[in-house]
Amino acid sequence: MPIHTQRHDAVTVLTIDRTHRRNALDLETLEELHAAVVAAVDSGARVLVLTGAEGHFCAGADLKELEDVSFTERLAQVLRHLAAVPITTIAAISGSCMGLGMQLAVACDLRVVDGDARFAVPVARLGLMVDKWTLDRVARCWGEGAARHMVLTAAVLDGDDAWRLGFAQVRGDLDAAVELATATARLAPLTQAGSKAGMLAGPGPDPDYEAAFARAWASEDLAEGQRAFGERRSPSFVGR
Repeated sequence: MPIHTQRHDAVTVLTIDRTHRRNALDLETLEELHAAVVAAVDSGARVLVLTGAEGHFCAGADLKELEDVSFTERLAQVLRHLAAVPITTIAAISGSCMGLGMQLAVACDLRVVDGDARFAVPVARLGLMVDKWTLDRVARCWGEGAARHMVLTAAVLDGDDAWRLGFAQVRGDLDAAVELATATARLAPLTQAGSKAGMLAGPGPDPDYEAAFARAWASEDLAEGQRAFGERRSPSFVGR
């Protein structure tokens, strides 16, 4: 199986394991990854960590799958779903993070980057294009200058660039990502889900965000947070 799932209490770690292709994805693996994300959310995970086996995050799409646009159309659906799941997602990145790997990384909420990581969007070397959603996410996560540098010149950036430009939130390996995920899983899930939805929404008022705002302010978790603060203890949030 090219996708391995490990559960650590409220944290689920998904590992891409196609090491013979530096974890590049074909359609079958893409579908398995999507199914694993759905299963993690349905099973009650509060944080999802996505990583790759044996030193590489994901080297891109298996080029054998790029004979027509159908693969990219399905990829777009999977990426949008990953970006919108109501739990926090963390990409734990080492080694190659190219093309589709970059798309997975920018679909996640946070990124933990190891020192040997390398990043690229090498579409200009192949004569293809990524969708507008990907361009927007790369620009949002890296900054427009770095995004243009990678997309237009096929530049390869490194872990220091990722840290300097704000793409990485934490420096470290998978253990560091799991540590971040474990701490994050203790926080209020309604607040996290609602805040994430608000950041995904466009500018201006958004009814879904307003509904999430109202739920959080009327929740048992808010009362628990207030009690815990007054009692000088850690809160125990339940997501309602």
